Amino acid sequence: MATAAPRYARAFAQVVEAGGLDARAVQQQMSDFAQTLAGSAQLHQVLLDPSLELSQKLKVLDAIAARIGIAPKVRNFLAVILEHGRLGDFDEILAAYAELADERADATEALVTSARSLDPDDRARLEPQIARLAGGHVRATYAEDPTLLGGAVVRIGSTVYDGSLRAQLQQLKQRLVNA
Repeated sequence: MATAAPRYARAFAQVVEAGGLDARAVQQQMSDFAQTLAGSAQLHQVLLDPSLELSQKLKVLDAIAARIGIAPKVRNFLAVILEHGRLGDFDEILAAYAELADERADATEALVTSARSLDPDDRARLEPQIARLAGGHVRATYAEDPTLLGGAVVRIGSTVYDGSLRAQLQQLKQRLVNA
């Protein structure tokens, strides 16, 4: 991680808190910007080009901000990153900010891996159970692994809760071998 990323993330977290902004909405706006940047090699090249003047880059930033609905304080933060030549570190800054936002919201990151894609109803039923396991708010990300056969594996920090059919079959196999 770039050494400056945590400093920028902390400074921005203070701005978000002092401004009474919704940390999740801000984080989503920053993620939207990151996706827009990653999705266009030309945009990435323009914003990182040292030969272009900052005023030109800010015009591009303003056009993007208006198009994807970025709040003024988020836009200003992105402008500071551009001005200081830290756009190359944006992914690290975003990750550090997400970590800080989770800490301040007492949220925990959880990775849920299932055999198939979970629909919104399944996710809505699963997330309160994960929050109970974590002892607080949870921000879940989802992945698929067809080798699980069924069920799900939930990773919260370094703790893994394996409720997959594969794990249950392994346990059954072990009991049969031991019997």
